[in-house]
Amino acid sequence: MVDLKRQYLKIKDEVDQAIQTVIDTTAFINGPQVKQFANALETYLQVKHVIPCANGTDALQIAMMALGLKPGDEVITPSFTYIATVEVVGLLGLKPVFCEVDPKTFTMDPASLEAMITPQTKAIVPVHLYGQAANMDAIMAIAKKHQLFVIEDNAQGIGGYYTGQDGIRRANGTIGDIGSTSFFPSKNLGCYGDGGALYTNDDALAEKIRMVANHGQRQKYVHEMVGCNSRLDTMQAAILLVKLKHLDTYCAARRAVAHFYNQVFSDHPNIEIPYEASNAYHVYHQYTVKLNGVNRDQVKKKLEEKGIPSMIYYPIPAHRQKMFEAFDMGNLEMKNTDELTAQVISLPIHTEMQEDELNYIAENFLSIVNELAVQKTEAALNV
Repeated sequence: MVDLKRQYLKIKDEVDQAIQTVIDTTAFINGPQVKQFANALETYLQVKHVIPCANGTDALQIAMMALGLKPGDEVITPSFTYIATVEVVGLLGLKPVFCEVDPKTFTMDPASLEAMITPQTKAIVPVHLYGQAANMDAIMAIAKKHQLFVIEDNAQGIGGYYTGQDGIRRANGTIGDIGSTSFFPSKNLGCYGDGGALYTNDDALAEKIRMVANHGQRQKYVHEMVGCNSRLDTMQAAILLVKLKHLDTYCAARRAVAHFYNQVFSDHPNIEIPYEASNAYHVYHQYTVKLNGVNRDQVKKKLEEKGIPSMIYYPIPAHRQKMFEAFDMGNLEMKNTDELTAQVISLPIHTEMQEDELNYIAENFLSIVNELAVQKTEAALNV
């Protein structure tokens, strides 16, 4: 699905030197590169504060702890998302509340969001899924109306941006109270291990986030609140410093791949290509289509036979996961979410894809979909 080796070879000298510098100085924890990376990302995102941490899941947990959410407080998230978005809600003793997603963008549906709000609701977690920004104008308006916190799950959307109704272009993750991201290796901005970050324009929140991520202390050995130990190690920060300079190029390369696929698959009756909102810059962490009238799992199996990887993001929605069975939400009516889990499939997309690879994937994908569509039609006629 990604080729990190080829990407590394293009920047090998820069990365190797950055790693060697950390080894030479032996400042493996909280070395100067961590602060340098935080400052560089602040400039890139045009946000006041970036606080690095150990991974994207920690980032979400730290955000909820810094906002002072208490057991029993309700947090609304989409059900159609990676489990980490919701896992931390359960971990902290909060109550997950699931809303629908828009069938075009696959991101949080504002109407469904507002319908789920109760007096116990304290926070909203929109997800910029696959690199597509959520409808932040509508979400922020709802949050303001009901006095709710907004934590943007930007694990898949870094490098993208959203232009609001005020005409201002803002980086994904910098619109709500707190943004969180992951630097997992396959991400658009990925390190060579685990890593994550939070960002905010609120000075007081930034201080609380730093404290929570560092054992609840702002002064060594003086612990003012219950926190955790979550930090980005210096080696990963050094690598991210190098890769941040290439992020816009990486996003442009992914968009080029997506637009190649779109051109080939456009207007096909069984393939619904990704939607791009006119006011958002989609960075295609994943290239995900909806299949109509053919069996998605059969398509995946036949792609595998041709040596073509594909993934299902995500086959089981969060509200149907066993970890949340205590909340008795398995019978929720979520038509859009259920349809997506049965129809979506993601094709390879990364920064080093070559024309022959793209042609092979696209031609075989089309051939397989066409073959299965014909078979289904013939079977129906023979009934």
